[in-house]
Amino acid sequence: MKTIIQNRNLYLLVLITFFAFACKKDFLDVESPGQVPAESVWKDPATAQAFVNDIYNGLGNGGFSEQMLASVSDEALFTHPTRGIDLVNSATINPSTLGWVDDTWAYKQMYNRIRACNITIEKITSGDNSLTSQTLKDQLLGEAYFLRAYFYQQLLRFYGGVPIITKTYVLNDNYSVKRNTYEECVNFIIKDCDEANRLLTGKTMEKGRTTATAALALKSRVLIYAASDLHIRTKLIAKFAEKNTVIPAQTLDFLSYASEDRIARYKLAQTAAKAVMDATRGYMLDLSSPVSATEGSKNYKSIAMGGGSKAPNIDAAAASELIFARYFIVQNNIKHAQQNGPNGYHNWAGNTPIGLLVDDYEMKDGSKFSWTNPAQKAEPYQNRDPRFYATVLYDGAGWKPRDKASGNVDPASQIQTGVYDLLDDKNNKFDFKGLDTRASSIENWNGSWTGYYYHKFIDPDPSIVDASMSQNVPWPFFRYTEAVFNYIEASIELGELGNATNWLNKIRFRAGMPAVTATGQDGLREVYRHERRIEMAYEEQRYHDTRRWLIAGETLGRKTTYIKVTGKFKPGKTMSAPYHYDNTIYDYTYSPVEENSQENRSWDNKLYFRPFSRDEVNKNNLLEQNPGY
Repeated sequence: MKTIIQNRNLYLLVLITFFAFACKKDFLDVESPGQVPAESVWKDPATAQAFVNDIYNGLGNGGFSEQMLASVSDEALFTHPTRGIDLVNSATINPSTLGWVDDTWAYKQMYNRIRACNITIEKITSGDNSLTSQTLKDQLLGEAYFLRAYFYQQLLRFYGGVPIITKTYVLNDNYSVKRNTYEECVNFIIKDCDEANRLLTGKTMEKGRTTATAALALKSRVLIYAASDLHIRTKLIAKFAEKNTVIPAQTLDFLSYASEDRIARYKLAQTAAKAVMDATRGYMLDLSSPVSATEGSKNYKSIAMGGGSKAPNIDAAAASELIFARYFIVQNNIKHAQQNGPNGYHNWAGNTPIGLLVDDYEMKDGSKFSWTNPAQKAEPYQNRDPRFYATVLYDGAGWKPRDKASGNVDPASQIQTGVYDLLDDKNNKFDFKGLDTRASSIENWNGSWTGYYYHKFIDPDPSIVDASMSQNVPWPFFRYTEAVFNYIEASIELGELGNATNWLNKIRFRAGMPAVTATGQDGLREVYRHERRIEMAYEEQRYHDTRRWLIAGETLGRKTTYIKVTGKFKPGKTMSAPYHYDNTIYDYTYSPVEENSQENRSWDNKLYFRPFSRDEVNKNNLLEQNPGY
């Protein structure tokens, strides 16, 4: 652990990142101008604030990394090989070969940021500073407590219990530290959340900074996780026993509660979620009946844009759904659309939806979609849950003006992931391979392996087409609906089914879906888990949900599927180039096919917790490894 928490320089030069302020001084990120000696940082309000500003960089770009957490779940497939995601999904990671690890939850990086939080807390609470404004000191402390709680939450949900470090280590300290129990970690995080909420209550925070409500949202998440099956000792032991793995007695404390009193934990989770719901408001969750399908899709897309799009038919008021988010500016923006958009638009197709997700979207009437239903198989993208059309790009879906990115090869500007009959300039029929396939005439190396493309967080503004263009869509760390889902989940487990049904319907009505029909606890639990999967797709929820519910073997461990699309001329019908989707000319067939050439997915129960790296275990001889590694 030495490399994580040691003081590398007794004089400690602190990298200070100053943040740009525009209009109403939104809190954003820009380049660092230089370094300031440690002893000077806490003598001036501006440098003290800048020190805390830099801690926010531990959040990275949120979930907008090139490799998304969705691609280690049953939501997406990562297109590009040799990045380590395939090792995670084939269950071959170990302490020496960790596979893909993102900086937003990596062990070392989280402790580096926790150390910065500890410095802030020590300097302000000890009086070792020259700050005179109590308001500023409370704000900086509140931010530090929240960020420390958030970073520990990241460690906890990936690794289980970890060492709780609350002081700043110096060179001569002993760096060997035992793991704290799971319960101790939960209690510590909750205490930090409560302190952040107390310090920040009543304060007007700049956009992008944490708030009192964000602390409540983090508390809600941690408590609903704590009540989940993964941390119930008997269930955890039984799950690992399926693979003949025995969890050492001392290790169980790092992963689960000794007490089996789930009712008490669900009550705490329900109360925490309700506190968020009472503290703020979401977006259009006061409906008593479903909106239209068109409105439902618009509502969902507007929420995903978070106020960051100027596209027509996007409601900027949906930004009220965000509780805590990562915002971006032109000077230091990310090219999220380029990373995930269709290759026929010169994008990289990074994290493409898999058929397992697509097939889970219900029909508009609330019935399940099935490939065994002839009518649904013939037109699989008709009359689906309106959120589907705001999440997934599929064959024939309308998209942005392709001529702005790839020339005048597709006047209809539609996604093309199939192979279609077409006539050339001599009226000879040939197989035309779609512009968004891996055989595309525009780009073949960045094509989807699944037959689908990502849509949800890509700005639909038709002026943002070229792959080099950035967008300003924020990443939602916490949004109101997550707290509502936490409330629903706790209510179901507490037997308060009326509360759960009422709020499930509000979420579905906003999306243009009918009320749920399930009534019993088991039925509502199934409906709830489905609804959370669909509503929170690509928001770094599914990977954690399937693990905490102990259903990863039946979900994340499934083989991926792609959709094979063909279009054959109807009798007497033809089309000359350029191709466009037309079901009056073509008979289209859609065939889901298992796809193992890119990844051969498997699941091992050891993956319910990530391994600590061999380096970390070697540096800290008291750091006990997780089971199965």
